[in-house]
Amino acid sequence: MARVRSLARPPPARTDYTEVRFIGMLDRALVLRGEMAWLGGQRLERSVVAPAPETISVDDGHATLRRAGRDPVTLPLDRAPALKNLLDSFVALLSGDAAALARRFTLQAYGDDQAWTLDMTPRDAAVAKRIRDVSVDGSGKTLRCMRVDAIDGDTSFTLLGPLGRAALPARPTPAQLATLCAGT
Repeated sequence: MARVRSLARPPPARTDYTEVRFIGMLDRALVLRGEMAWLGGQRLERSVVAPAPETISVDDGHATLRRAGRDPVTLPLDRAPALKNLLDSFVALLSGDAAALARRFTLQAYGDDQAWTLDMTPRDAAVAKRIRDVSVDGSGKTLRCMRVDAIDGDTSFTLLGPLGRAALPARPTPAQLATLCAGT
């Protein structure tokens, strides 16, 4: 798929992000801001600046969470197959590996170079038990947003690059973010 191949970036690739999570048990969205980095291969890093600093690093089959004043917590990704599949898919996007992405998801792309969307439905049963679908929006060769819809009704939007630095309403809604991601 040409759209995925056009997204390839040489590592290290870094971008600002804002993640907005809509969780059923919370009365307002949880908003995280920071920087994401693909360091090459399967190495990823996500630094949260606000609301509280933390860093999650993925390397050598493990995810490690670091928070100030606490010991690091490391999880082997083999114990979290759904998370591993999603992380592998994110690496496939950043490296432009359409074949790897198609092994993990059924893909449907639409739109034009100005505004496009890639809808991804999980093929893996362990992922499909948690994630209904993932949508990636972009413009040209640039990722703008990623939306993950969970089976339990929770949704998260990750705004990337310039959108990752954009001011948001005090109480953003899924509809507002979907419009922002679509570039309309």
